[in-house]
Amino acid sequence: MKSATLLALLAPLGANAHYIFNRLIVNGANVGGEYAYTRKNSNTYMPSFPSELMNSNDLRCNKGAVAGNTPTYTVKAGDKLGFKIFNNEFVEHPGPGFVYISKAPGAVKDYDGSGDWTKVMSTGLKNPSSPGQDTAWESWQKDRLDWTIQQSIPAGEYLVRVEHIGLHQAHEGKAQFYIECYQLKIESSGTGELGPTVKIPGLYKASDPGIAFNKWNNPKSYTMPGPALYSGK
Repeated sequence: MKSATLLALLAPLGANAHYIFNRLIVNGANVGGEYAYTRKNSNTYMPSFPSELMNSNDLRCNKGAVAGNTPTYTVKAGDKLGFKIFNNEFVEHPGPGFVYISKAPGAVKDYDGSGDWTKVMSTGLKNPSSPGQDTAWESWQKDRLDWTIQQSIPAGEYLVRVEHIGLHQAHEGKAQFYIECYQLKIESSGTGELGPTVKIPGLYKASDPGIAFNKWNNPKSYTMPGPALYSGK
């Protein structure tokens, strides 16, 4: 009976360590509520794992998050966007965060994300030599990931993919992926060429050093997964 009671007490704590980035902040102001401009995933705030994602279209926007009736919000180059965690929670797992964008060929509400993707934001380590320490990660205990839209990004409608990878179980093949896609129309006079580009799936492999990573054996370095960051030109 004592064991059952202990498990019941611990279960909410484990759930609270999970998170999903489903609220949009524009230049410091809340815009809409949860999932207002975010494709709604079917696994709520629970993570997905490499065994489920690497060769799946779910790696684009998460499980069940597909084109449909999600509204599109208009922003402009130079705006600072915050992708905030639901329910005022915080990032409580060590690991990197990214923003990728993919320009839709037409209306983003109809776009499946099968085109080219570019990494436009990356957040990693404050202390590159201590990747095994939770507090060494820039996103640790933050309530959002931020991206300031580069002035060079061309106008258009985009899927904006927000991702954090929790590494605490990565040594067991269970890196935790928290992914959401926003639908945004970007107003811009930019003429930059987005790149390098990747397809999703194809973005990562489960064996990538930054995904099959062991934080528990006193590592001294970390290799960020995925392509190089967009140069802004």
